Amino acid sequence: MLRHEFQPGKLVAGLFLTATGAVYAGDAGGLWDTPWFAVVPLVVGGLCLAGITAVLTRGIRRRGGAEGGYR
Repeated sequence: MLRHEFQPGKLVAGLFLTATGAVYAGDAGGLWDTPWFAVVPLVVGGLCLAGITAVLTRGIRRRGGAEGGYR
């Protein structure tokens, strides 16, 4: 298996989108009632946090000066 670079921004985005899917799955299953606009803060907030995480990760990796690192 090829090794790949860990990207925490994608992890954060995936967690928020999975949470959004779980909210709608609970609504579809009849466990609770979710208004249609509840997805907006989850998705937008998750994507904003993922972007911030990606920028911070890039800054930390550039400052670290790892030799032979990924680009």
